Amino acid sequence: MAKLRTPPLEQVLAFCAENPVERVFLEDLARRGLGRFLAVPQDGSLQALCHFGMNIGPAGLDCGVFARRALASGARMIVGAESSVNDLWDGIARHRPPPRRDSPSEPVYELREKPAPGDSGLRLATSSDLDLLLPACAAAHEEELSVNPLECDPVGFRQRTRIQIVSGRSWLWSEDGHIRFKAEASAWTPSSIQLQQVWTDPELRGRGYARRALGDLCRLLLESTPSVCLFVRAENERAIGLYESIGMKQVGLFRSIVL
Repeated sequence: MAKLRTPPLEQVLAFCAENPVERVFLEDLARRGLGRFLAVPQDGSLQALCHFGMNIGPAGLDCGVFARRALASGARMIVGAESSVNDLWDGIARHRPPPRRDSPSEPVYELREKPAPGDSGLRLATSSDLDLLLPACAAAHEEELSVNPLECDPVGFRQRTRIQIVSGRSWLWSEDGHIRFKAEASAWTPSSIQLQQVWTDPELRGRGYARRALGDLCRLLLESTPSVCLFVRAENERAIGLYESIGMKQVGLFRSIVL
């Protein structure tokens, strides 16, 4: 059994730089000093890395080595490159009840070229948007993970949504109290920005608002970063069509397991 170590920040950043899109959220967490990292060292670098916090994020080779720590973590989800999550899950599955949701082979998309302008009303969210955004963020979360955070953790979810807004990681396009588009940055590094919870009010879907606003958001972000990325459930054909319509390309596969 490989011996786990708490890696120094410079090793974590070097490891993430080997695949900056796949590991964007790990790099973001490391730069912000959030959660705990354990790693398997190899010849002055890292063979495998795993973040332990609200979620578990394995990366690298032979991630089953983190199984014991994962079982003791109390995390809500395991998410990362499909091969790494497979290794870890194989090591813990027999010791746990079946997951509440398992989403294998989730396409990872990346965009490096600015799409055409969408001429939308996209803007950065402000604190005054919290009450408008909160139910929308909860609805997007439930669509993705089959869990309503306003039922299981209303105080914590409101706080996390507020932090996203005040951190400058939340954007929306709203008209007459209806959200035509919203999205958040789940990770932000010098190499890439990962988006999450891309969402439009169900009553307004099919009118092109999301394509226009997502294009404008990516244009904005690509002014200061070389890459915008996200991942999506394999069965979400509408979302995949949206991402491909603005020029995003599939660059990998993730797996997310809701525990």
